[in-house]
Amino acid sequence: MPNHQLPWDQILARIIVKQLVRSPITPNQITYFSLLLAICGSILLTVGKSSYSNCGVLLFIFARFLDHLDGELARQKEMKSKIGYYLDYIAGGISYGTLFICLGIGFQGGFLGNWSIIIGLTGCFTAVACVFLNLKIDEKNDQVDPAKGESIGYPMILGFELEDGIYLMAPIAWLGWLEPFFISAGFGATIYGVWTLYELTRLK
Repeated sequence: MPNHQLPWDQILARIIVKQLVRSPITPNQITYFSLLLAICGSILLTVGKSSYSNCGVLLFIFARFLDHLDGELARQKEMKSKIGYYLDYIAGGISYGTLFICLGIGFQGGFLGNWSIIIGLTGCFTAVACVFLNLKIDEKNDQVDPAKGESIGYPMILGFELEDGIYLMAPIAWLGWLEPFFISAGFGATIYGVWTLYELTRLK
């Protein structure tokens, strides 16, 4: 796919991955590492202190950027596989599910109270449900071939995918607006889940 048709972070990933093509590093190893970073970053968000939250957010954002590296490395090493395809989806679902749960725990002592746990559980459920919904969408979409490790991806505008909104967490956390972001992300995840379900219904 030409660079101008790719999201900006994937273009950057394509440049970085060129240095890894001759290394023994595999795409699945990057996926496992990104999942570990995402979980560690999410756990730091349960502490409730800004210094921990800022570190946790940076770890999570870096982990999600690595999500582009594994796919790009698979393409450049010609190592695309069905296992990697499923692993990528599962890692993404677990990462976002853990993020919502940990944010819910971290903000439980704030003005949201127990509502933060409800929002966290809702976001987690939506993240996991969307994994299965997107798998079904790929299965029914003629433009992708899961057997070759291909997926449909996210909606894109001006070189930015819907998922790229996660990068905004860095300045938001630095400004101390992480709790409002958590609330809006909970609603946004629900809307995305409904939209994904609609897309699957439309394909059927």
